[in-house]
Amino acid sequence: MSEKKEEAVELMVSKDKLLLNHLSQYVSDHKKSFIEKVLGQRTRHLTLVLEDIYQSQNASAVVRTCECLGLQDIHIIESESSYSVNKRVLKGANKWIDLHRYKMKGFNNTEICFRKLRDLGYQILATDPSPDGIPLNEIPVDNKLAIVMGNELRGTSKFTLENADQKIFIPMQGFTESLNISVSAAICLYTLTTKLRQSSAPWQLTEDERLQLQLQWFRKIIRRSDLIEREFLRSIE
Repeated sequence: MSEKKEEAVELMVSKDKLLLNHLSQYVSDHKKSFIEKVLGQRTRHLTLVLEDIYQSQNASAVVRTCECLGLQDIHIIESESSYSVNKRVLKGANKWIDLHRYKMKGFNNTEICFRKLRDLGYQILATDPSPDGIPLNEIPVDNKLAIVMGNELRGTSKFTLENADQKIFIPMQGFTESLNISVSAAICLYTLTTKLRQSSAPWQLTEDERLQLQLQWFRKIIRRSDLIEREFLRSIE
């Protein structure tokens, strides 16, 4: 990075810190303490990909599970089915996480999603009941992981199975070979986040990521935060 770019980044970070400090006076100590606690458990080391999920209650339950377990990002592929939510199931969980949607007409949105994930350093794991995958509990968590959950009827797409880095499965002990997608997601994410937090992998957010998320969340909980922010930034220019 050039010296001028470094100076510009430092100036932006400094301005964000000043803004955060200003906005903090409008947030109660209890809420600030709770936000700090949540930030300490947030991760981008693990993410979830939903490929053409069509039932709103399933999508909503998965989003809620992701937020509860500390994931910050969910990638939603909408080549054949549009993402929709059930607010009663969601319970506002989508307010606190980042949803990345891929829905360009005439394009392979799964391919676009995978390309972005690989650029971010993720290893892509496709959930699939076939025996040529590896069991969930044997997945190493040293690298950044993106878990792909497929359509309720067809499972993960042919493209995903052919282009993922690895297939994974939840071992079954009964006659039925698969679980409901929301249950599968909960089992996968709970298993991997527990393993991750017990590991030496760098799973927590960076200082800059914490700063940006704290700003993002303050803006959501402060009434008329846009006006307060605009007036403050004008005062320091």
